[in-house]
Amino acid sequence: MGQLLSNLNIRNGTDAMVPDVAFDIENATPGDEELYLYNQISSMLVQPAPELLHQLSNYQSASEFIRTAIASPTQENENRAWEAVLPIVDKLRDFYEYAAELDPPFEILKADHNFLSFTEDCLPQLLSMLCSGDVNKNLEKYRGLTKLFAEILDFVFEFDYLKMRNASLQNDFSYYRRMLQRGRYTNSTVDANGQQSDMRNAMIEDEQANRISLFIAYPTPMLKCVIDTTANYVVKHNVQKSVCDCLTAVWASCFLAVSKKRSQRPEAAAFCLKVMVVSIILYDHIDPHGAFSKQSPINIKNSVKLIQAINVFNIPQNSSASNLMPALRYNSKHLNDDSTPKGVKNLVMAT
Repeated sequence: MGQLLSNLNIRNGTDAMVPDVAFDIENATPGDEELYLYNQISSMLVQPAPELLHQLSNYQSASEFIRTAIASPTQENENRAWEAVLPIVDKLRDFYEYAAELDPPFEILKADHNFLSFTEDCLPQLLSMLCSGDVNKNLEKYRGLTKLFAEILDFVFEFDYLKMRNASLQNDFSYYRRMLQRGRYTNSTVDANGQQSDMRNAMIEDEQANRISLFIAYPTPMLKCVIDTTANYVVKHNVQKSVCDCLTAVWASCFLAVSKKRSQRPEAAAFCLKVMVVSIILYDHIDPHGAFSKQSPINIKNSVKLIQAINVFNIPQNSSASNLMPALRYNSKHLNDDSTPKGVKNLVMAT
């Protein structure tokens, strides 16, 4: 990967050259110097991912109970609706708390083996390792962290795909909020005298419900969280070019892994395509000119053609990878800018 970024600096509009990157993003493993941080972030953001996706893919709506309770608001019907909606709220709380893990204080061990206390986010800590100083050397040195970053982007795509397929989720949670406003709540809070503090408990429940409601209001809540976190990191540390170079490198690695058939398995090809698309979307939100402009080092035309050839890779039609083009089309920031070449815009919009 040594010449990756220097090659990517050769900008040729939307037909930018894609360098032959000798980096196996599918099978990359962490080295000793990155292992501590890798394990820290993996335990917080990657290891919980399969269970969260399982919860969302097996989501069962409480719509029938809620409709019955609204049409015939007896105490029995409301109790049934309440009991049906509580497991859903628990799942939503898990999803929200995962997103909040992008912003906890925790300690990491840097390469020099000195403990440092951080109050920044998990994702910015990952970006800091990959994007501070010489990005070229960082991506060579921290291959495990680069793979970890890709796994997070893959989860983001998968989660938002499943979330959009569960339209009743917000309706179920709206019923829960209405019941809270009527004075119903779940957790018990005990004051200094050992008495349950109803007012305090209701305030805590309502505040958390407001935050969860804002989180799930977006069609793609995890993607928005990652975009906002990355954008804030860029502004705070003035590292726009470094982050964009990193995203371009991840895009190129994924593009070549699929186009050069380095990833033969359908699930590996789907992984690379999803990470490729999220990398483009992130780049489009971070770079002031966007990913679709003539100045972009990302070859949008070839990326779209690669997505169009998805059937060649034997990826199941019911896979989330079937949503690659809609995700790129509707989550971009600069696609409809006047500076976007018409050929690129038409290609993305028509696919």
